[in-house]
Formats: sequence, C-alpha cells, structure tokens
Amino acid sequence: MTNIKIYVPPIKIQGKKTKLVPFILENLPDNQFNRWIEPFLGSGVVGFNVQPKNALFADNNPHIINFYNAIKSKEITHQVAKQFLQEQGKLLSKNGEKYYKEVRERFNKNHQPLDFLFLNRSCFNGMIRFNSKFKFNVPYGHKPERFAQAYITKIVNQIKQIEYLIEQNNWEFICQDFKETIKNTTNKDLIYCDPPYIGRHVDYYDSWNEENEIELEHYLRISNAKFIVSTWHSNLYRSNQYLQTIWGNYTIKTTQHFYHVGAKETNRNAVTEALIMNYNPTIILQKNKTISYQKTLLIQ
Repeated sequence: MTNIKIYVPPIKIQGKKTKLVPFILENLPDNQFNRWIEPFLGSGVVGFNVQPKNALFADNNPHIINFYNAIKSKEITHQVAKQFLQEQGKLLSKNGEKYYKEVRERFNKNHQPLDFLFLNRSCFNGMIRFNSKFKFNVPYGHKPERFAQAYITKIVNQIKQIEYLIEQNNWEFICQDFKETIKNTTNKDLIYCDPPYIGRHVDYYDSWNEENEIELEHYLRISNAKFIVSTWHSNLYRSNQYLQTIWGNYTIKTTQHFYHVGAKETNRNAVTEALIMNYNPTIILQKNKTISYQKTLLIQ
C-alpha cells in the first residue's frame, strides 16, 4: 500500500493504532459493508481513517463519546477549541500543576468535553485513567508550555478534520458495553474490535480478563458479520495463549510493532501485533493494492 496519509485524531490514547492503520487497512474484506461497527472506539484512529459512509462508534467511556458528540452537535468547533486552548494554555503556563489540578477537579465535577481534551493533552504521557469512583486521576505532565501555538494548531486541525468527516458521513457515537453494540449488528456490517489487550495492560474503567475475551468471541461469532479483532501475538518474553485457545479457528495475520508505553525500558520492547479475522483477506489484497484517502484539512 502506498501514498497513504494517516489522519491522527484529537484524543490521545496509549496503545493507539496510528502506525498499524496501513496494516489494518490492507486486510479489510472489501468496501461493500453497510456499516462500520467499532465497539471499542478509543482514539478512533482506525475507523476515522477507514472513513466509512455509515458507522456506529461505541465505547464504555462516556467522556470519549461525549467529546465526539459535542463535535457532531457543533457544541465544539475548531474555532471554539482554538480559543479555549489558547486561554487555558496561558493559565497553565502561568500556574503549572496547580492549574492542571484545578481543571481536573472541574472536569470530575462537570464533565465538560473541552476540559477532557485539555487534560488529555496536558496530563502525563497522554493517559486516560480513572479511579474506582470514575474520577480522572492522571497526574500532570509537567509541561507548562504545552499549549504553544504550533501545538494548538495541530489539535485544531485534527478537530477540523473530524468536523468534515462527520458532515460528510452518517456517523453515530454511543456509550454502551461492547456486547450491546455487537448484538445490534447484521451480516452486512463489518465489526472492528480493539479491546484492551488481555494479559498486557488495563484500559477504560475495568480490567480485561479471560471471561471478557470469551464473551467477545461468542458475540462476534453469533453476529454472522465479518469481523476483525486487534490483539497482541507475542513479545520478547511470552506469547498470547488465547490465540490458540479462544481464537484458534480464525485467520490470524501478524506484523511487528514497537510501543512506547511508560517510562521503563521493559515497556518499550517490540511486540508482534495480530489481526484475528473470520475471513481470508489474501484475494482482496491482490485486488486492492492501493487505497486513496482524503487529505487532512489545514488551518491557515
């Protein structure tokens, strides 16, 4: 696949699939599905680069969904975001961690989408993490000059692209459990799942365990829709046993990837990523060697 410009969304999430998007796009079954279904939206980088005409984006994190619904309703526009980040950036520059904690407290009380964006782009390592009371608790990233003009322009451009895609397509954003999302699909949909990686790390509000992995396979199997699941295959130390036990009857394709997650060197090793599919993409790969995508809109 050549000449692909990967669009990066405004919400940052650890483990996002930006560098894996070309690999995923190469393995799509075709472009004849009625809807793109994404039960674990996360950053949205995969679906936003597929740019389907019809899509259901779901997540059990209400703050991610609220952010994109605010863009859809035009409560947040790129102009509004630009002004907000300029104002908040000046206050962060002046007061540093003290102001970051003020915004964090304000967000945990009022749950405003722009505050969520601010925290996501100024917290430590771009993490999204909540405590047992569902309070955002990621510490300050210790970059008081975080919102320099160039950085604000970058975020604003990302929001502008989302505005454009939402206007051009029929996209729905909904907060619900993955089981509810998958249960309401048809055999003409394509489901892409990027659940928390079992045995690797914790995302969203809950840990992801073997019971969840079994449930995911069950609901995907009975949906009768084509599906793709992103997961890990192996790293330097061990392999994902569930690829043989739970997912052993499906097509599995792999590629190498290097994650930068956390401060420890042990968290920065190469990982073999896997795509689990209930179809064989080989023939499609031969037919569709090049896919063109819309360019990112730029703010002048």
